[in-house]
Parts: sequence; C-alpha cells; structure tokens
Amino acid sequence: MKILYIISTLGLGGAERVVCDLADEMYEKGNEVKIVYFLGEVMTRPANEDIEIVKVSLNNFRQLLSAYTKLAMLIKRYRPDVVHSHMVHANLLTRLVRLVVPMEKLISTAHNSDEGGRGRMLLYRATHRLANTTTNVSKEATLAFEAKGAVPKNGMLSIYNGINLNKFNYVAEARAEINKELNIPDDCKVILAVGRFNEQKDYPNLLNAIKLLKQEATYPFKLLIAGDGELRYLIEGIIDDLGLQDDVILLGVRRDIQKLMSAADLFVLSSRYEGFGLVVAEAMACKCLVVATDCGGVAEVLNNSGFLVPPTDAIALKDKIKYTFNLEGSHKHEIVNQNLQHVKNNFSLENTTERWTALYS
Repeated sequence: MKILYIISTLGLGGAERVVCDLADEMYEKGNEVKIVYFLGEVMTRPANEDIEIVKVSLNNFRQLLSAYTKLAMLIKRYRPDVVHSHMVHANLLTRLVRLVVPMEKLISTAHNSDEGGRGRMLLYRATHRLANTTTNVSKEATLAFEAKGAVPKNGMLSIYNGINLNKFNYVAEARAEINKELNIPDDCKVILAVGRFNEQKDYPNLLNAIKLLKQEATYPFKLLIAGDGELRYLIEGIIDDLGLQDDVILLGVRRDIQKLMSAADLFVLSSRYEGFGLVVAEAMACKCLVVATDCGGVAEVLNNSGFLVPPTDAIALKDKIKYTFNLEGSHKHEIVNQNLQHVKNNFSLENTTERWTALYS
C-alpha cells in the first residue's frame, strides 16, 4: 500500500511526533510511505531515513495557488492508495485538491478541540464530504467539532494518538543525571512542564501557581520547562516579575524528554485547551505522576479526576501540586502503575496503528 501523509508542519509538536511515528510503523509493515509538509523547517522526522519528506511551501496567502498546484501534481504523480492529512491547513487544502485530482481514499485528522475560529469551522463543514473519513484525537475534541458545526453529528471518528513505548519508558538513572547536569540538590522536588511557549499552554497560569506554592511550601523545589516559542520573552518577564529566577529553569528545546520525565517528581500540564494531551500520556509512560488542567481530551488520557484542575485557576493548580507532594509513597506508587497500565492498554502505538491499518484498508 502507498500512503501519503500531509501535515501542516514538522515542528516539535505532538501532532508531528504522532505522524512521524505512524509513518515509521506503516513503513515497517511493508508499506511505501511519503510525507508532505507546508510550513517551517523539519524539526521532527521519522526514524527511518528511507521515508521521503517533501516540502510544499505555504508560508502566506500569496503562495496558496502555487501550493495547491504543486500538491495536486505530487498526488497525481505518486498515486497513493491512501492520503492521510493532519492539522487544519493540510486538511482543508488536501480536500480542495481532491476536486481536481482523484484520490482513492482521503482521511482528514484534526489534532485539537480548537483549530481556529468560526471561518475555519465553516470551511471544515463545507469541505466535509470531500474526505472519506474525518477523525479527531479524543472524544471530547470530536464533540467540540460537532458543537461548532465543523462536522455533522456522528460525522467524525475518535482515534487516540499512539505513543511509542520504546521511546517513552522509565529511565532509572535519569534523576541522578539531571540533578548533576542542572546542579539540583538531591532533596529538591522537581516539577516538569513540556510544550511550546504559546497561548494554548498557558505558562503564566503555571508560573502564578508556582509563586503561590513558593509562599507555602516547606520543601525546596525547581520547575523545569522544556520548550521554546513566540512567547518566550513574555514568560521570562513573568518569571522576573514574580521573583522566580531561582525557582524556574528554562531548558529550551530538548531531545531527551523521556529522561526529563523519568527524572521529575511531577509533570504539570497547564493548558487552556488541548485535543489529546500527548505529553500527559508520555509522562505517564515514564512513571511520572501528572497534574493537568481539565481541557480537551486530557481527562480521557489521565483517567483520574483527582489529578485534574480547571483551566486558568492558579490556586487550584497550586493546591493540586501540594496534594501530590503529600501523597504517601505506596499510594503514589499505586497511582503511577495504574497510569502506566492505562497508557499501555489504550495509547500504545501498536494498537493505534492497527486501527489506522483497518481504516486504510
């Protein structure tokens, strides 16, 4: 089977990792695989170097016609058995290309409960019939698309993202290595956050919670944030304004997220909205306890309401962080193992690949 994946970017986001992991799995199963992307540079790529990556530039509206033509010609030449697009720009453009180029099967996958304003939702609805199947990454995200009129009722499937459990698993020596690298004392509790510095991740909410925690905590702690993005200067300014220079370490872009998750005492997701919350499942796979905002499909991933807090509520987030640090060792161990089993049962890359293979066929 020839499979063409089309995605808006190959940056450092969760959707990009999901697509590259899926491409690897499909290639290993004997399929011919190619990836097309539109924006930015390649920051995430498949492990298998035989998977071709092609850029069709779409950096602004002026390039729309050129991108449309190039994508149409590429699909016409490649003649894939399945075209699987991901994220809003790729989904909408690929559907419109189907008006002029036959595609045996087109699957469109959204990766969030919020992929833009009313205009994008109307475009999703107007082009819905051009895809054989439309999916989203959680049940909540699917219901959100229905509520916004982007798809008809029961017109979207929910298929969870898959995690490569060979990449995300517990590393026993990670804590000692991270403590040494960052000069963190052994008795210091480590809180970790991972994600792009943008409005969605709501790092100001997390930093305000950390400020409140600092006022109440009787133990030393450090917040590590792995990521970068357009709001970095704003976040640095908030850290200074709140007097958290000694409490927060901005790690920048890291390639060892598995090690960081294994080393941390607690992983925190402070997002305003999510589709799936891939990093939550990855942290759980690395035996890291998780506290998260109850947004998008995060509740489905975490599967434990006792560790969820409302979005944008710094006090609730602070209180839940304190709660996790006060858990008895045996209780914490039990929760961590339950989380790991939940990930294995529901979000393994192998299980997800089987669902996609059935849908492709």
